[in-house]
Amino acid sequence: MGKTITMGDIAKKLNVSTVTVSKALRDKEGVSEEIRTKIKEAANSMGYRYNGAAKSFKDGSTCNIGIIIAERYIESGTSYYWQLYKKVTDYLMHLDYFAVFEILKLDDEQKATIPKIIYEGKVDGIIILGQVNNDYYRLVKNLSVPIVFMDFYEKDTTQDFIVADNFYSMYLLTNYLIEMGHKDIGFIGNIKATSSIQDRFLGYIKALIENDIDINKCMKWYIKDRKDSGEYTSFELTDTLPTAFVCNCDDIGYELINKLERKNYNVPEDISIVGFDNINNLTDSGVGITTVEVDMKSMAQTAVDVLVKRINNVKIKYGIKQVTGKIVYKNSVKKI
Repeated sequence: MGKTITMGDIAKKLNVSTVTVSKALRDKEGVSEEIRTKIKEAANSMGYRYNGAAKSFKDGSTCNIGIIIAERYIESGTSYYWQLYKKVTDYLMHLDYFAVFEILKLDDEQKATIPKIIYEGKVDGIIILGQVNNDYYRLVKNLSVPIVFMDFYEKDTTQDFIVADNFYSMYLLTNYLIEMGHKDIGFIGNIKATSSIQDRFLGYIKALIENDIDINKCMKWYIKDRKDSGEYTSFELTDTLPTAFVCNCDDIGYELINKLERKNYNVPEDISIVGFDNINNLTDSGVGITTVEVDMKSMAQTAVDVLVKRINNVKIKYGIKQVTGKIVYKNSVKKI
């Protein structure tokens, strides 16, 4: 089977933008008749076919998908959401869709303001990337365009949620610490901030319960890294420390390593650490965090495929769709 020709291939051949190709093939304004003719001739000669499974070229279709991310995830500098955003946009381009990015300001979220890309009619559907507050969630789920939520879920069977397998993955990772001899294991993360952190915490708790480890003792080392609303805050360490920490994400894990080193603790010689996301950082001392690698590509493709089906009125079951990750073993855990 030959290669599927995309709008990007046509654009590259004619040295024009993919947007120009899209407008020309859909007979939209903004393209000269000369360029429109060249594009259509090139599309025919190259064997381009409209992707019926991807979208319907009905009147009024923009071929744009909105991606909304809360400002706090951008301000924190975390690379996780940028990487996930890139996976989504890459797959959208593969299907000849275009991403329209909008940062959700804290004030707009708190006031439940309708996204600009919606009331300006710029998109056919929306992906909300990262947890939003309850008022904003209730607003957007009732909008007139199809919507998919990524990296969190709500108790709502009428919507689509695409998440990593947070519970089971962290359960396995905590069990790994226990197998390495650790019984005093703390947790860093705010379980009220996001459904993902809460599920990771519950996986950690399940591992403690099954191995008859004193939960009350371990809760002495439950440390919040952010507000309930999700904004990151600086966290302080207790005077006495466990032999290991489960961190809700790698970014916090690396911050923890820096704090420990300033207190003259070494990882993993003195304290072991595990995380989540597989953000490929290394400390100056060469420590890489044992972690869960999220299958971002599968998450992105699942979210886009579900949204496109909604746009095209394909009947599929609503609900939570989990994407399995894998444990990546590095050098942040010591056997004791």
